[in-house]
Amino acid sequence: MTEWYHADRQRRQIGPQSAEALVQRFRAGEIDAATLVWREGLPAWQPLGSLRGELGLDEAPATLDFRIEPVPGTSMPTATPAGDGYTAPAGGYSPYAAPAAVVHAHAGGAPVHGGEVVMAGLWRRFAAAVIDGVVTGVASYALMIPLMLVFGVSLSAMAQSELAGAGANATFLLLNYTISLGVPALYFAWMHSSGTQASLGKMAVGAKVVRTSGEPIGFGRAFLRYLAYLLFAVLTCGVGVLISGLMVAFTERKQALHDMICDTLVVDRWAYTDHPEWQQRGLGTVTVVILVLFGLFLAAAGVMVVAMIGVLSSMKWN
Repeated sequence: MTEWYHADRQRRQIGPQSAEALVQRFRAGEIDAATLVWREGLPAWQPLGSLRGELGLDEAPATLDFRIEPVPGTSMPTATPAGDGYTAPAGGYSPYAAPAAVVHAHAGGAPVHGGEVVMAGLWRRFAAAVIDGVVTGVASYALMIPLMLVFGVSLSAMAQSELAGAGANATFLLLNYTISLGVPALYFAWMHSSGTQASLGKMAVGAKVVRTSGEPIGFGRAFLRYLAYLLFAVLTCGVGVLISGLMVAFTERKQALHDMICDTLVVDRWAYTDHPEWQQRGLGTVTVVILVLFGLFLAAAGVMVVAMIGVLSSMKWN
């Protein structure tokens, strides 16, 4: 028997069910021609009305609502409303993801309390920081390289004037620090206060930033959160980064100092939603991959340093 699945009005995936059960739901008005359905053999989710011939729904309207796009992707857990009478597939996963709306159904909305809240630990946050460091570094250099080229031309033109050259140097340094510090600050403030509540790094490892009450944070709080982290790191000459890591590892709610100052938590992306059971308690594949790559990078850097020391020590200096 062919097993069918459909997405309900909350974009939750329901099934498996027989074709007869799907038809009964249609005739009862529980689903309509625009409802997304899937069975084994279909390349992607389809509106039910497009399969009316196969299901024997001749009365299904020919005009369909195509505003909802089916998105094939990575597998995700199914969810069945209480009392629905249907169960999840044996493996607990479908070959195709539910419609995209399910992933961000609660993004930026009111938090749902109840159930365990899984905090993002030190290594998930570290992996996210590595990804975000690459993102902000690329963005900063994308702005600074043209700036360096422009000021290089300006300085050569002003070489005959010592005062003009000094002014150009000061302006360049000011812009350089503004970009170096401003790009990450705006990036984290914007991303953490967006509907995803997470930077690209946190999205990759499945984490998000919330208030201690579970509420999303605003742009101002997100900006001050990064500023608190930056000041703590600068005032301690970088030692604050290590201290923050130790605080995340050993505090009860895995908060760094800037989290405590700004009343924030870093939690799993499914925390404070309708599906706390979907939270990930381990490191996750992305975190493990990033940690392995970072370890290999450190090992390669260490080998290069040792090799350089060996080359320099073997040289004869006059």
